[in-house]
Amino acid sequence: MDAIPLALDGYLSAEPVFEEQDGTACWRLTCSPTDRLVDDATVPCTSRNLDVVNALFTECRPGDLLRVTGYLALPDNAGGGLHLQADTLEVLFEAPALDTPDNDPDTDASSVETDRNTAIEALAEALTSLAGEPGTDASIRIHISPTGVLGSGGEHCHSIEITPGRAHQLADQVDAMSCYLDSERPDTGTVLDSQTIADITELFEDIDLISLTGAVLSSTRPEHRPKVTQAIDDMFGDVSDLEDPEL
Repeated sequence: MDAIPLALDGYLSAEPVFEEQDGTACWRLTCSPTDRLVDDATVPCTSRNLDVVNALFTECRPGDLLRVTGYLALPDNAGGGLHLQADTLEVLFEAPALDTPDNDPDTDASSVETDRNTAIEALAEALTSLAGEPGTDASIRIHISPTGVLGSGGEHCHSIEITPGRAHQLADQVDAMSCYLDSERPDTGTVLDSQTIADITELFEDIDLISLTGAVLSSTRPEHRPKVTQAIDDMFGDVSDLEDPEL
């Protein structure tokens, strides 16, 4: 019986096989003519066409959706099998690449080392920016480097000199960060910069609590002053016992 011209769309179900003796590539194409699994069919395909063979082994991987055209060769006898002799092959859709770093120790090691070096560079850059230009007051030295035997990692070693004042400022920032980590940190992840924190601290330090208490009590009805005084004491401590806010 003559071969039947045919074009099939289907998925490459497994890695193709190359027969070196006759230069034939063999693969299986899973076709789904309907949405029902029972209608799925796996069609054996073969080709000696160099373009098809090259594309099959260099551009395709299992799971890719392929369009194959050629001739459907029918079996010569009842015990034989049909197969598609392919003349052309086109990749319609590439299957997503599977993440395999977990199975590759070398990839794991390289990724971990890259993350470590990036973190060191970021930290060193931040501390260098905080330290500013080194001066005679820079009496504290911070060393940052990879742990273990350095080997070829010497370029990731940093030495930053800072003043005691900057060290206190850095300690305050770390304490503030620890407070955020131990509490409900805002979803935005926003952390105030050091200058803003210093400005807010200075603002509160300049507040005269006695004058503030007097101003609040002056604008409070006499019968409410005991409760207001108690509220101010609860907030700021025992600031002052002002019986006559007008004084």
